[in-house]
Amino acid sequence: MATRARKASASSAKAKSATSFKAPPPAKFSKDDELYAYREMLLIRRFEEKAGQLYGMGFIGGFCHLYIGQEAVVTGMQMAMKDGDQFITGYRDHGHMLATGMESRGVMAELTGRRGGYSKGKGGSMHMFSKEKNFYGGHGIVGAQVSLGTGLAFGNKYQENGAVAMTFFGDGAANQGQVYESFNMAALWKLPVIYVIENNRYAMGTSVSRASAQTDFSQRGASFSIPGFQVDGMDVRAVKSASEFALDHARTGEGPIILEMQTYRYRGHSMSDPAKYRSKDEVQKMRSEHDPIEQVKARLLELGHADEAALKAIDKEVRDVVSDAADFAQNDPEPDPSELYTDILL
Repeated sequence: MATRARKASASSAKAKSATSFKAPPPAKFSKDDELYAYREMLLIRRFEEKAGQLYGMGFIGGFCHLYIGQEAVVTGMQMAMKDGDQFITGYRDHGHMLATGMESRGVMAELTGRRGGYSKGKGGSMHMFSKEKNFYGGHGIVGAQVSLGTGLAFGNKYQENGAVAMTFFGDGAANQGQVYESFNMAALWKLPVIYVIENNRYAMGTSVSRASAQTDFSQRGASFSIPGFQVDGMDVRAVKSASEFALDHARTGEGPIILEMQTYRYRGHSMSDPAKYRSKDEVQKMRSEHDPIEQVKARLLELGHADEAALKAIDKEVRDVVSDAADFAQNDPEPDPSELYTDILL
C-alpha cells in the first residue's frame, strides 16, 4: 500500500513539474524594437478601425470580428518567430495576417469580396490564407484550427524542417473536444506546436468565470503533461519573451507548450454585438491602464526614443497605408461569376 502511495506521489509530482512553468521576465527592447512594435500594433489598430467603418457603410458583408485591444499578442509572437514558422488561427484573424506581413490591400480586398483579395474575394473575413507568408488561415469553425495546427506540427516533425506551428484560439474554443484530442496526439508525438490561448475574457458574450470550470487556461494540458504558463498579453515585451521561450521549447524536441495570453478586446465579439454584458467603465479601465500601444508610446517618450512629432508621423504613415487599402478594396472588381466553379475540391 505504501509503495503504491509513493508511486502515485512521484507520478503527481512529475505531472506538476511538467505543467508549472513560470513566465520569463519581459524582453528588454531596444529603441528599434519599440518603434517596430509601435508601428506594427498601430497598423493593426488602424486597419481594424477602418474595417469597422467599411462594415458600417455596407462594403463588408457577413461577419467581421475585430482584433482591437489584442495587438500585442500577434506582434510579440511575430517578433520572436523565425522564417518557416507558421501561424494558424480562428476568425478574429486580420491582425494575425498583418503580423505575418500579408499586404493590407489584399486583406482589405478580401473583406470586401474583391478579386484582389487573398482568397480571390471568395473567403471574406473568416477565410484567408497565404502560403507565401506561412499563414494557414483564419477558420470559421470554432476550434477547427487547433487540429489543423497540430497537423502542421506533425508535418514539421516528419519533414525535420525545424519549424514550429503557432496555433491560436480563444478562451471559448478552449472548451472544444477536438482541442483535447489534439493535445493528446501532440504530447504523444512531442510535436513542435505552441497552443496560444488568447483569453480576451469573453467567449462571444459569456465571461470565462461563467463558461469555464478551469479558468487558468495555461493548465488545460495538465492531464497530457503539456506545460504552460500565463502571459501578460497586453505587454508586447512580455509576449516576445514568452514566445522566445516557447519556440525554443518546441523547436528543440520538447514537444507542445501552452501560452495563455491574458488580453482584452475593446469591441464586441463581432460587429453585430453591442457588448451589453460588460460595463463601459470596465472597457475604459482597460484602455486607460493597459492599452498595448499606449504602453509602448509612453516608453518611447519617457526614454527619449521619439517625440510627439515623430509618433504622429508614424501614425500618418500607417493611416495612409490603411486608406490606400480601403480605396483599393472599394474599387477593385468583384470576382468573375466563373470563379464560382474554381477552387472546389471533391
